[in-house]
Amino acid sequence: MDLGAGRRGVDMGPSAIRVARLAERIRKLGLRVREEGSVLVGEPESMPAGRHNARYLPEVLDVCTRLRDKVETVLAKDGFPIVLGGDHSIAMGSVAGSARHHRHAGGKIGLLWVDAHADMNLPETSPSGNIHGMPLAHLIGRGLPALRKLSGDEVAVSASNVALLGIRSVDRRERETVQESGVRAYTMTEIDGRGLATCLREALAIVTDGTAGFHLSFDLDGVDPRQAPGVGTAVPGGLTYREAHLICEACARSTALLGLDMVELNPTLDERNMTGQLAVELILSALGNTIL
Repeated sequence: MDLGAGRRGVDMGPSAIRVARLAERIRKLGLRVREEGSVLVGEPESMPAGRHNARYLPEVLDVCTRLRDKVETVLAKDGFPIVLGGDHSIAMGSVAGSARHHRHAGGKIGLLWVDAHADMNLPETSPSGNIHGMPLAHLIGRGLPALRKLSGDEVAVSASNVALLGIRSVDRRERETVQESGVRAYTMTEIDGRGLATCLREALAIVTDGTAGFHLSFDLDGVDPRQAPGVGTAVPGGLTYREAHLICEACARSTALLGLDMVELNPTLDERNMTGQLAVELILSALGNTIL
């Protein structure tokens, strides 16, 4: 899906990741893989954008609802959902599905959000109206009722169990939402000053505090564009290749990872599927692949 983005191309991201042999390489880790196929999405050329401050809202809601149900079904069968994007608005569906599943079992989830952006705009604060800049706000209970209620009557995840890693581009009015939300946001400035290992330990403690585990939502623009050129909203000064792997390896070592998203890959901007290959490698690290 690229309905939530302001630029075409991320709808081809899942194909690029599959071309980079994701399923085959997971199997080489000794794990079983079931390919569930794509959640089919309409193209923006075939439908009106609708309201200016939440573009393609009905369509985004429909896709996230179907994805939520798919994730719930996978978890009910003791599976581990790997969601390939597509723009980051799909996380409203994947995280809601995980939250509903674990809530029915009497628990709650945490959320580790790796991104160059905070993704906490609201329709009234968004300068673009693109919903991929809003998913985290809705997951913690802010914004439009229809999107907030994807997880039911309760918020998908408590702000106190959310950690944001790697942000370095936040809209002016969005900054107020982040500061007031209770979400722990680690900027690249803080990561540079204190070190990723320290910030990551704290972040994992936040997302596992009193939870059944946590969901990892990884936006590839969190990585520096020199290592991940195939993204639509590239911001210089991001995570290095090694830092990105450290995050995913630490998630695997925590043994509390419940599922993951890998999003915002735009093959039209990539170089010989370099970012697609990186996406596969990061997923493998999150599943327990190590050097030794």
